[in-house]
Amino acid sequence: MKFRSTEKRTLILGIVLAVATIAVYYPVHSHPFVNFDDQGYVTKNAHIQLGLDWKTISWAFTTHHESNWHPLTWLSHALDYQLFGLDPAGHHDINLLLHVVNVLLLFLVLQRATGSVGPSFMVAALFALHPLNVESVAWIAERKNLLSMLFFLLGLGAYRWYALKPQVGRYAVVTVLFALGLMAKPQVVTFPFVLLLWDYWPLCRMIAPGNDASGTAGLPQRSFWRLVREKFPLLVLAAASAVITLRAQQAGGSVASLLQHPLPIRLGNALVSYARYIGKVLWPSRLAPLYPYPIKSFAALEVLGSALILLVITLFVLRYRQRRYLAVGWLWFLGTMVPMIGLVQVGNQAMADRYAYLPCLGLFLMICWGIADWAKQQRLPRALLPTLSALVLLMLGVAARHQLNYWSDNVTLWSQAIAVTSDNYIAQDNLGEALLERGEVDAATEHFQAAAAIAPSDPTSLFKIAMYEQQRKNFPQALDRYNTLLRVTQNSAMQATVLTNMGYVYRSLGDLERAAASWRQAVSLDSESARAWIGLGIVAQRSGDLSTAIRNYSQGIGLQPSDVGYLLLAQALDKSGRTEEARAARQQASRLSKNLPEAERISDGFLTH
Repeated sequence: MKFRSTEKRTLILGIVLAVATIAVYYPVHSHPFVNFDDQGYVTKNAHIQLGLDWKTISWAFTTHHESNWHPLTWLSHALDYQLFGLDPAGHHDINLLLHVVNVLLLFLVLQRATGSVGPSFMVAALFALHPLNVESVAWIAERKNLLSMLFFLLGLGAYRWYALKPQVGRYAVVTVLFALGLMAKPQVVTFPFVLLLWDYWPLCRMIAPGNDASGTAGLPQRSFWRLVREKFPLLVLAAASAVITLRAQQAGGSVASLLQHPLPIRLGNALVSYARYIGKVLWPSRLAPLYPYPIKSFAALEVLGSALILLVITLFVLRYRQRRYLAVGWLWFLGTMVPMIGLVQVGNQAMADRYAYLPCLGLFLMICWGIADWAKQQRLPRALLPTLSALVLLMLGVAARHQLNYWSDNVTLWSQAIAVTSDNYIAQDNLGEALLERGEVDAATEHFQAAAAIAPSDPTSLFKIAMYEQQRKNFPQALDRYNTLLRVTQNSAMQATVLTNMGYVYRSLGDLERAAASWRQAVSLDSESARAWIGLGIVAQRSGDLSTAIRNYSQGIGLQPSDVGYLLLAQALDKSGRTEEARAARQQASRLSKNLPEAERISDGFLTH
C-alpha cells in the first residue's frame, strides 16, 4: 500500500501517540477502585451490578443518581461490570483505551481542519501526556469525562465534513453526536459555541478581516449571525441539557446554597481558579483529586492578581488578533470552562483537574501554533524545535507517571492530597476511610477528628467518630455525635443510617423503647434499611411477638442477607415450632458467615442482654 507523504507521516505520528500514551499509563491496570465516587458509580451501585439489561437501561435514562443525568455513562459502567465484575483492572483498561482514542481523534481532527501536521501532533501529545489529565484517566468514576470528550471530538470532526457540503443529513450526524456527548457528561454543553470558534479558525467560514491562510481552503464564508442561526438546533439542545442538569443536581442536593457561597465569593473563586488552571497547565505541580472550597473568602490581592493575569492575556490576544488561533484558543479555554468554573457552585471543590480535560485544549492550541509561528519567523534550525518538543514531552511523560503513582492506592492518594492542599476535610475523611479498610481504626479516627476540626458540621467525620465511640462502648459520646449529625444533614439515607445506629446504642443501654422508636423512624425514612428491620425484629422477639419478629427479620435479610440476620430468624422460627425452616435459616447463616461462632455470640447477645 502506498501513502502520500502527509498520510504516511500522520500514520506514523498516530502510532507514536498511541504507544507513548500507553507507555505512561499502563500501570493503571493494577490500580484499585478509588474510595471516592467509585462506590456510587460501580462498587456499591446495585443497578450497575445487574449488568447491561433492560432494567439497568431504564434506570440509566431516568435516574439522577450522583446528581447527574448521564445515561451513556451508566450504561458504560454496567457493560464494564458485566465484562469484568468488581475487578478494577478491566475498568481501568477501558478508561485508558478511551483516552488513547481521544488523543488520536484530536490529532486527526486538528490535522484535517488546519492542514498542519506538526502543531496538531503537539497539541495531541500535550493532551495525551499532561499530568493535569491523569485524574480523568486514573479515576474510574471519571469515565464520563472520557466518553463526553469522545463524542465532542467526533462531533467536531463531523462538523468539518458538514461544512464541506452543508446538508441536512450531515447536520443531523453532528447533532446526534452532540446529544450523545451530553448524555455522557453535560460538560460539552458549550459545543455550539466551540463550533462558532471553529468557523472563525481553522475553517475560516466566518466573514472577518485578516483571513488566516492556514485555515481550510475552499469553504464559502458566511456572516457571524448566519452562522449563529445555523447553530440554533444545537443551542436548543444545549439549553435543554442545562435545565436537565440543574434539576438533577438540585434533586441530588449537589448545588450549594447561594447563602453558603454568595455571588462575590463565587466570582472571586472563578477568577482565581482560571488563573490557577493556567498555572497548572504551564507548571503541573501540587496536583490533587480535590481542591477544597475556601472556608474563608479569597484575599482581595489574590483575586485582583488573577483578574490582572486574565486581562493581560486578553490584551495580548487582541494585540495579535490577526493570528486567529490565539483568539480561538483563549475563548475556547474561557468558554468551555464556564460550566465548571463555579458560578453555579456544585459540590465542595473550588476547582478540579478533571474539569480541565476539555478546556486545556484551548491553551494547547495557543501554545503550539504560537511557537510554530515564532519558530518560522526566527528561522530556527530545522531540528531545534522537534528536539525541544521531544524534551518537553519526555518531561511531561515522567511527571504524568509520577502523578499516576499517587493513584496506586487510596492511602497514598489522600495523603498526597492533604500534603498539597490546606483545610481539606474531605481528603482527611477519605484517608480515614482508606485506613479503616486496612483495619487501622485508631489512625483512621485521628483523620476523622482532623476533618471535624476543620469542618465541625462535616457529616462523614461526625458519623465515623460516632461509630468509633459506639464500638468502644462510649455510648453517651456516640449519641451526642449522632444527634449533632441529625441536626446538620438533610440526606434522608444518612439520617436513616444514623437512626439505625442509635437504635443499637439504645439497645446496648437496655432502652428498648427508644431503640424501637429509632428503628421505626429509620425505616420510615428509608424502607430498605436492612439493619433497622433486623432491630425491629429483635424488639418484637423480646416482647414475645414471634410472627412480627419473623416478618421483620425476613424483610431485613431480604434486603441485605447476613449471618446474624439468619441466626436471629432461625431462633424465632425454632420458638414458633417451624424447625425445618429454622434449620434452613441456620444453613444460610453458615454459608454466609466467615466466623459463625462470632455471629452466634452477637445474635445471642441481641436477645439476652
